[in-house]
Amino acid sequence: MAGEAQCLSYAGCNFLRQRLVLATLSGRPVKIRKIRAKEEDPGLRDFEASFIRLIDKVTNGSQIEINQTGTTLYYQPGLLYGGSLEHDCSPTRGIGYYLESLLCLAPFMKHPLKIVLRGVTNDQVDPSVDVLKATALPLLKKFGIDGKSLEIKINRRGMPPKGGGEIVFACPVRRVLQPIQFTDPGKIKRIRGTAYSVRVSPQMANRIVESARSILNKFLPDIYIYTDHMKGVSSGKSPGFGLCLTAETINGSVLSAELASNPQGQGAAVLPEELGQNCARLLLEEVYRGGCVDSTNQSLALLLMTLGQRDVSKVLLGPLSPYTIEFLRHLRSFFQIMFKIETKAPEEAYMGGEKVLMTCVGIGFSNLSKTIR
Repeated sequence: MAGEAQCLSYAGCNFLRQRLVLATLSGRPVKIRKIRAKEEDPGLRDFEASFIRLIDKVTNGSQIEINQTGTTLYYQPGLLYGGSLEHDCSPTRGIGYYLESLLCLAPFMKHPLKIVLRGVTNDQVDPSVDVLKATALPLLKKFGIDGKSLEIKINRRGMPPKGGGEIVFACPVRRVLQPIQFTDPGKIKRIRGTAYSVRVSPQMANRIVESARSILNKFLPDIYIYTDHMKGVSSGKSPGFGLCLTAETINGSVLSAELASNPQGQGAAVLPEELGQNCARLLLEEVYRGGCVDSTNQSLALLLMTLGQRDVSKVLLGPLSPYTIEFLRHLRSFFQIMFKIETKAPEEAYMGGEKVLMTCVGIGFSNLSKTIR
């Protein structure tokens, strides 16, 4: 009964990924009830079922029980195993939906993870693979997770609704994480980006670049936006185009913004010029929000700080997103850890939105499953 006493219980389908990832890391079982119980089509959606299968693949000995209607899920985590894997993601959500959680789990596997994910690489809902490659990997390096084997490689692009993209994600394992003091983002030195187009005219990407530059050039001269036009098999199964922008600071912090065109047959057609300008504005808004970590990766930074050694970690963030706020509540439930949150009003020298200084003492998490050589 001791195991039952520690089981955390939740209701509803929100934040399913957070709960499963934190349960896996903390080793605590979770029970989630009333998953869309009152909807016409109750229970888990196909992308959530696909996510649960992925968790099952990367762990060894996990116990997963789902009732007949799919409205109740019981998850008893096993050991993180890793190794070389393949997974076909559901095309209703982007690969970023799955990759975000793998970024949290990969450093703590028994064997270094190398996984091939297939599905939608760029969509309008989840962070695209390009953005995670540009922002999450530098963040992992700050915590001491680096090496040649840390990479995200895009083999094929896939746009919704049919997908057809393919990426490779590889990550080394670490026994412990180092604490960080990351409180000064520094000034922005350059902007980089990728304008991609698949199964449409290559001219689309050039039009996006020109319109984005028309806004960003007023802000900074050092701008380079690559055009990425994939042909044939590597262009997936659906047409589309989009833009990913990143702003890098002198202290190594990376802020990002992205936009993708509407999926084929859904919504009004988007002009590449509009998309480029809107994405540039989104990047400037992200710069205004500021912080050392952009809003996509706030929860990843907080998780790695929590799992660090028993030492003080500090990071300066922009305004917290609703997802991050819920994540802090879950960290308290699973790891009994509280963050000290101080708001920093923008000074005269640093314009922009209000910043939040997050401080915590790591729980001293050690990767026990890592084989010692």
